[in-house]
Amino acid sequence: MCGVSGVFGGSWGHGQVKAMVAAQHHRGPDASAVVVLGGGSAALGHNRLSIIDRSAAGTQPMASADGRFWIAFNGEVYNYLELRRELADYPFRTGTDTEVVLAGFQRWGASCLDRFVGMFAFLVWDERDRRLFAARDRFGVKPLYYHAAPDGSLVVASEIKALAAAGVALDPDPVSWATYFTHGTLDHTDRTFWSGIDSLPPGHLLVWRDGRLAVAKWYDLADRVGPELDPRPASAVREEYRGLLTESVRLRFRSDVPVGINLSGGLDSSILLGLVHEVRGADDDVQAFTFVTNDPAYDVLPWVRQMLAHTRHELVSCALGWNDVPALAESVQASQDEPFGGIPTLAYARLFEEAHARGVVVLLDGQGMDEQWAGYDYYARALGGGPIGTVQGASDSPVRAECLVPEFRELAAGAAAPTPYPDALRNAQYRDLRYTKLPRALRFNDRASMRSSVELREPFLDHRLVELAFRQPSHHKLAHGVHKRLLRDLAAELIPDGLAEAPKRPVQTPQREWLRGPLSDWAQERIAAALTIAGGSWLDADAVSKAWKEFESGRTSTSYFVWQWVSAGMLLAGSRVSETSRAPLQAVSVSRGTAA
Repeated sequence: MCGVSGVFGGSWGHGQVKAMVAAQHHRGPDASAVVVLGGGSAALGHNRLSIIDRSAAGTQPMASADGRFWIAFNGEVYNYLELRRELADYPFRTGTDTEVVLAGFQRWGASCLDRFVGMFAFLVWDERDRRLFAARDRFGVKPLYYHAAPDGSLVVASEIKALAAAGVALDPDPVSWATYFTHGTLDHTDRTFWSGIDSLPPGHLLVWRDGRLAVAKWYDLADRVGPELDPRPASAVREEYRGLLTESVRLRFRSDVPVGINLSGGLDSSILLGLVHEVRGADDDVQAFTFVTNDPAYDVLPWVRQMLAHTRHELVSCALGWNDVPALAESVQASQDEPFGGIPTLAYARLFEEAHARGVVVLLDGQGMDEQWAGYDYYARALGGGPIGTVQGASDSPVRAECLVPEFRELAAGAAAPTPYPDALRNAQYRDLRYTKLPRALRFNDRASMRSSVELREPFLDHRLVELAFRQPSHHKLAHGVHKRLLRDLAAELIPDGLAEAPKRPVQTPQREWLRGPLSDWAQERIAAALTIAGGSWLDADAVSKAWKEFESGRTSTSYFVWQWVSAGMLLAGSRVSETSRAPLQAVSVSRGTAA
């Protein structure tokens, strides 16, 4: 995994790209470089985390054999060996997947994207035509942010902090903040929490030339799958899906560094472990990582130990205690650049720290199955025509919109997602995969893993798996009150008895208990910081105080809104926020950042 950066046109220069590369050192500590191109009008930067062909030949930015194209690449294209055989007449000089991507772009142009199996965000500069081409993978596993300046110039990077290092102002975007506080949504549009900084959406490409910028969609799940359902019997679907699962895991073991497994104790990570055995053999001793909080109400160790009872995998338990939270939260918040998901993200960050310390550079994760096979409890309501929520296991509203200043609350954008399918269930799945659950989880995990220079691979987000699952009728997903029906039938062939029928357990920590218990003072300090900056213009201090007292007394079952305020306090008061933005915020008039 790596970090990419670039500046194109205007007054941006070599020095600013060097600052961007320095800001993303954690994404690629093995090597870094900057090249000035376009007669001085453009520059590319790269941070390298060496995974495949670790020799110096793989250093980026990398030029094509004829010198016309330059690439800065972040991610993995797992089928690079197969593509390399198709491109046999290209004079390859490395064994990297990066050079295969570059050769593929030179051969096929933008249509090369459809051939890639993997996760990626990359920049390709055409030195002859003075043109930038950038693209992001189908589901947005890898990030790409940009700032289009008023003078037509462009700044692009893997992380927002790199744009800030180049001189882009971090001025809070009131619409994004209002929407977050009102609806709880984030990472659902191309807007970020900072005015003038956009995220290239998943499955999109970007082209810049002579100050003109164009963004276009190259992939959308609904477009590819269409409304038709798969008419085949479950046995045929299960056989095809099982074959694709095995292929996906096999491809994601392509690495020249150690690969580990992230286990949560649930059905999905159990299936992942079973597939690892199938691909690697019963004697495989890949290290397995899981986090614990030493609270029996939440910890999954009994399930994980049951999974590993008859294997040679070393179990690495990564402990997170309440006393670890204050310092870790500040560090993780700085790595996220935007609000993040709370103490579960801190637990994952602790796990990635331990993996790095043990020399495990790549981890396989089980993200994506719930969205494919209707794993969340609220999906059942879609079949009955009832309202479809977005919070697993929630009994009351996760947000407190009544704690916002009315004028600020009115800025919130609507939270409705497109409904491209004729059935409510697939529309709910599509919403979660493209606009709600998956985008934010991928962002949280990318930043948390790269903070420790660890590459996180998502074998269940192979687009072939997702497309096949989205063609299935509802009875393959939900039947007689059982979620993930077809997947559970398949799992019975891969994992120990009892685990295939385990109920869905959301990733949980004692966040609620800790915030109203030993972390109460710390949380109140962070909330006070948020009120110092945003009170009176965004947040109603009296309403916030009342809601906090209700939470502290135990009358509230959710802690999400509390973490929203805590996260805002950390982020808005952080050192990376411009001094003007740290003054009391204005609800309506917030200027867009301009080139420094």
